[in-house]
Amino acid sequence: MGIMQSAEIREPEASGALRIRRRVPLHRLIWQHPSAIVGLVLLSTIVVLALLAPILSQHSPLKQDVLVALQAPTRSHPFGTDPFGRDILARVLFGGRLSLSSGLLVVLIAMLAGVPLGVIAAYFGGWTDEIISRMIDIFLAFPGFLLALVIVAVLGPSLLNAMLAVAVASIPAFTRVVRGSVLSEGSREYVLAARALGCGHARIMVRHLLPNVVGPVLVLATLRVGAAVLTTASLSFLGLGAQPPTPEWGEMLSAARPFIRQAWWLTVFPGSAITLTVLAVNLLGDGFRDILDPKVRKVRKQ
Repeated sequence: MGIMQSAEIREPEASGALRIRRRVPLHRLIWQHPSAIVGLVLLSTIVVLALLAPILSQHSPLKQDVLVALQAPTRSHPFGTDPFGRDILARVLFGGRLSLSSGLLVVLIAMLAGVPLGVIAAYFGGWTDEIISRMIDIFLAFPGFLLALVIVAVLGPSLLNAMLAVAVASIPAFTRVVRGSVLSEGSREYVLAARALGCGHARIMVRHLLPNVVGPVLVLATLRVGAAVLTTASLSFLGLGAQPPTPEWGEMLSAARPFIRQAWWLTVFPGSAITLTVLAVNLLGDGFRDILDPKVRKVRKQ
């Protein structure tokens, strides 16, 4: 409850005085960050449009009509049509469902794998930390997109495999962030008190350490959603993700390449959808970082 409903504001500690702490509702802190507001409004709009796709679109994203192929934007087809006469507006709206859900699922899978690894590595230390850290270093030796490209090339081209590949490539980021946060929290008084009271390792990790690293994980997860959407779309653009005739933004851009000179709307609208989604997520992530990280907030105020 705490991290999503309120955030703890730590005031500068005066000499010889106790540190003053006050809790401020999270929505109030968000309203103090214009970039977070813009990102939240923009992302909410995109999500609502994707959810209302069957209502907002008068056409099916898969229905072909060669009589209106490559038609420029008109009243009946506001975003124009593709080489098969399919409505671009419908495909962009329904494609938003796939792209947004793929980004969220990628981050969820990466979190479910990366967060426990980071907590275990930092808490137990020793050879456990050494093994996990070396595994993460091996993954980090390859650029994230190249690693995802290799994985999906081995598994085969499909949207599901592309999501799995991007998720695997995102695990090291969560593991390193959580490991660093747990290392800084492991020597705090509340952890030592829990150990003195006889709490087991699992209880200390789940009930005491995890709640105190939610902030960095939330910020990273928000930022990684945009990266996941972009990477998944890139794999689809290369033919390794969503396959035709699936309405997915990256696949739409790939199919529009032969017609880019004569039909500008084929690339402008799905490309704009990707750009706006990534921009919205990044703005929201920057706002969360400012709210949940006291050091960044202090620097911004100065």
